Amino acid sequence: MSPVMTAGRAVAEIIRRHGVTHVFCVPGESYLPVIDAFYDMPDVQLVLNRHEGGSVFCAEGYAKASGRAGVAMATRGVGAGNLAIGVHTARQDSTPLVVLLGQVPTRFLHREAFQEVDLAAFFRPVAKWAVQVEHPARVPELVAQAFRVATAGRPGPVVVALPEDVLDREVDFRPPAPPPRPRPRPAPDEVESAVRLLLDAERPGILAGGGVLRAGATPVLVQFAEALAAPVFAGFRRFDVFPNDHPLFLGGLGMATRPEIVDFVRSRDVLLVVGSRLTEFTTQGYTLPAPETRVIQVDIAPEVIGAVCDVEVGIVADAGMALGDLLEAVRASDFPGSDRHRHRREAAGALRAVYERITAPRPMAESEPVDPEGVMHDLQAILPPEAAIVTDAGNFSGWPARFYRFRRPGTHFGPISGAMGYGLPAAIGVAMATPGRPVVCLAGDGGFLMTANELETAVRHRVPVVSIVFHNGMYGTMRMHQERRYPGRPIGWALGDPGFADLARAMGAHGERVERNRDFPAALRRALAAGGPAVMELITRPERLSARE
Repeated sequence: MSPVMTAGRAVAEIIRRHGVTHVFCVPGESYLPVIDAFYDMPDVQLVLNRHEGGSVFCAEGYAKASGRAGVAMATRGVGAGNLAIGVHTARQDSTPLVVLLGQVPTRFLHREAFQEVDLAAFFRPVAKWAVQVEHPARVPELVAQAFRVATAGRPGPVVVALPEDVLDREVDFRPPAPPPRPRPRPAPDEVESAVRLLLDAERPGILAGGGVLRAGATPVLVQFAEALAAPVFAGFRRFDVFPNDHPLFLGGLGMATRPEIVDFVRSRDVLLVVGSRLTEFTTQGYTLPAPETRVIQVDIAPEVIGAVCDVEVGIVADAGMALGDLLEAVRASDFPGSDRHRHRREAAGALRAVYERITAPRPMAESEPVDPEGVMHDLQAILPPEAAIVTDAGNFSGWPARFYRFRRPGTHFGPISGAMGYGLPAAIGVAMATPGRPVVCLAGDGGFLMTANELETAVRHRVPVVSIVFHNGMYGTMRMHQERRYPGRPIGWALGDPGFADLARAMGAHGERVERNRDFPAALRRALAAGGPAVMELITRPERLSARE
């Protein structure tokens, strides 16, 4: 006989049974039965945030770092509206996220009751699935289904609206089965066609995206690239998909990509695209791959295949399964060890020398104010390979994109959607999901202050996140675009000086203001040793707007 419990308790049980260890929320009276259920669940930590936008970014970072679905909760219309941008971020980043929203009682629906919004309709355009549950008996079923949908195929955010009177009702609870994780593999003829193209190519290349990271397939990607002697490029903000210090890595594609790297991609006669939906910045404004490039695309989502460019071979498969089969086929050929294999390695080596020349950060010890390139040099020297780098959105992000060497998968986290304010809360989620390793948030002064209130959350939970704020007193991206389009007519870009280091100390965190590069290494070591959250305020040159030059 199934146990009887309130629907609210059933929601919490499903969350716990899916292995979620941290749930992020701003509490609201419309879902109190769910909150109350966690009182008896010491293995699930309820993390109270200062804003719903912080909750959902924390959950998104937690999901990326843990490999499990992140969970964020909020109250009806007002709280739901506050976290909408995080749902959009999870959608564009293909992040498994379950968002649970309280809703007005069913007897008040469709009367424009207090804070009432049609939540399913509101989120449907940006969520993978959005549903409102109005029958108590269906709450366990549909919340469990939310986890299945969020994690299956191309992952994404699922939104479930739960009227408060539904949560108080008793239901029969049947523990849900673990969500299936099908890993489709390519058909033999697809593997044969792809390998024939790659082996016959003069200048093959591999463009790898988030699907490789989600499949845990970086090791097999390394083996495949070596067997094929083909250079590898990373999609936008997927810089950790391939070890950046490997001789076959030729850089990531994004907003600050040097033209030499774009030319490397454009010159490929055959390009294997694996686990990437070819976003706007990955394709440099949909100009890559070149029209004459023959494309092989592998993705777990059939709607992605051929959506951006013509594809000669399309394979709907898990990235890891596909790479494994392709690797086996290449190894079975006479190509590895051949003269053509050696020639390809030599050609890739020549390109790698160019890549290293244009992406090696220079030490900037004598610079005052702080130069971001020198900061990248010092970060690389001080942080261990397993350190997590969480980047907010803004012009500052061009420096880590160009200069930082990500050596292991799961060490870079950044919003594909370009959502400012992502950095600090996402870093909190990453740190909670993977305790014991350094977590560093990089942010501009504009983006950091959008969610700086979550610093109090980090202090309360003793989360050792180091936030490095590049402070140039402006919305730098806007200033850069204005100077390009309307030179000499800047407007609407200047920001004030809130004193980030002082703000950190006022909240109970470690805070330091750094005005010269020579002072940065020692300050970073102090921040890492602080034992809790820390903020480093770096005063940077206002005219140093782009890492591309």
